[in-house]
Amino acid sequence: MTTKAYDYIITGAGPAGCVLANRLSEDPSTTVLLLEAGGSDWNPLFHMPAGFAKMTKGVASWGWETVPQQHLKNRVLRYTQAKVVGGGSSINAQLYTRGNKADYDIWASEDGCTGWSYREVLPYFKRAEDNQRFADDYHAYGGPLGVSMPVSALPICDAYIQAGEELGIPYNPDFNGRQQAGLGFYQLTQRDRRRSSASMAYLKPIRDRKNLTVRLGARVARVVLEGRRAVGVELATQSGVETVRAGREVIVSSGAIGSPKLLMQSGIGPADHLRSVGIDVRHDLSGVGSNLQDHLDLFVISECKGDFTYDGVAKPHRTVWAGLQYLLFRSGPVASSLFETGGFWYADPDARSPDIQFHLGLGSGIEAGVEKLKNAGVTLNSAYLHPRSRGTVRLSSGDPAAAPLIDPNYFADSHDRAMSLEGLRLAREIMRQPALERFVLAERLPGPSVQSESELFDYACANAKTDHHPVGTCKMGTGEDAVVDLELKVRGLEGLRVCDSSILPRVPSCNTNAPTIMAGEKGADIIRGLPPLPPAIFAHERNDTRPRARAHLS
Repeated sequence: MTTKAYDYIITGAGPAGCVLANRLSEDPSTTVLLLEAGGSDWNPLFHMPAGFAKMTKGVASWGWETVPQQHLKNRVLRYTQAKVVGGGSSINAQLYTRGNKADYDIWASEDGCTGWSYREVLPYFKRAEDNQRFADDYHAYGGPLGVSMPVSALPICDAYIQAGEELGIPYNPDFNGRQQAGLGFYQLTQRDRRRSSASMAYLKPIRDRKNLTVRLGARVARVVLEGRRAVGVELATQSGVETVRAGREVIVSSGAIGSPKLLMQSGIGPADHLRSVGIDVRHDLSGVGSNLQDHLDLFVISECKGDFTYDGVAKPHRTVWAGLQYLLFRSGPVASSLFETGGFWYADPDARSPDIQFHLGLGSGIEAGVEKLKNAGVTLNSAYLHPRSRGTVRLSSGDPAAAPLIDPNYFADSHDRAMSLEGLRLAREIMRQPALERFVLAERLPGPSVQSESELFDYACANAKTDHHPVGTCKMGTGEDAVVDLELKVRGLEGLRVCDSSILPRVPSCNTNAPTIMAGEKGADIIRGLPPLPPAIFAHERNDTRPRARAHLS
């Protein structure tokens, strides 16, 4: 069955897909179809900041896992990938981080991604942003994406920042500003104390556009090729296969796992692998599904001396009160993302930029698979930000419904292992500082008995988890290993582009929601043939000395 044609078909309503649907449909003469395999975000849990805790336990996700990780003693890790409109932005912890200036400059200087340096991408970060507090060289307001400060931080958060200062790690009021290093409060993708997902920011305000069609529960089985040109997609429906045609382009935006999976299902990818699972090779492109990078997370859990975190809210009477507090006043535990303070520092003092990221969790067992203490606890996560290990996404069979083979290949490079364990040691040191003594009773994980390198490695193998930051599997660049060129066109084909976290050549030093939205914003201009936004100019480079920043408080 063939249905009507659209100018653009976008496969996947994740962060980049929502941006593309919004920007491409700004032209009323252009028709856009946005396809999402998942469902609606109607459930209030998607919009309550603390709903994140439920999301890591399988709500609105594909339920995938990794293959046994060879360098983690063959452990299999949960690998949450969103299956809902808004994608990861609808189920994440809402941390708004952009990474380090050096991340993007390396893309441009070493990965051949001309036009993607820090000065050139910063205007797209700012175009997306509606910042509650900052308006300066690094921030803006008036964009679709709500960005605000935490409203439900607890006293232990300030003590954590003080503990860092006692250890020599400075306070940083803005991780996305002049410098990244230090500890402080994260900005959050929230507006009016509700989650500001890509769905709420980019789709909800424009759902009445006549030229935009959004279909949920629409699973794309493959991209349809005629010769070397993409002309549409096939959908797997209950009544059979449905073909939808694209007059201009198909834009694959299914994420770092879903995008290479869809390309390979369509016969686009490494020829030997495609043949091994019984798929006809339409276009041999070796880079598809390679170059997978992710941040691996290790954590310290300490027991508290009292009810200093949100663990106690799980008690029935407190759960009811917390819900009422949020409904009536938009405050309390439900208004918390549960990870509101953190920061960036160095495992390797000679690293080109901070290489460890911390997240302070206001409880224990917040995420699936992480131990919950009987009494109130606090968690400090640490993740190594510059992994050298590279993994793959491959198909397990020719059936589009089959789960992919996800192999992040964690710790394949010994440097990643050494730096990750050093980050864990730093996290333990922070939690032992005097500023936290009035809150922290004792470390429970890894626990005082775990001290040697081998003991820490054993702990990592048993407890490490993904930070949910996969990128790179449809790498942008100019080399033979690149999947898309600098215009995001799939190399060797026409009418087909990829735009999402899979195109990022290296994982940024941060949570990846904001960089993915930036890629959607810049990608939309590329697709529309618009000139790029002018590169950023900073205050110290201007001729005048007028102040360029002021606080916006609400």
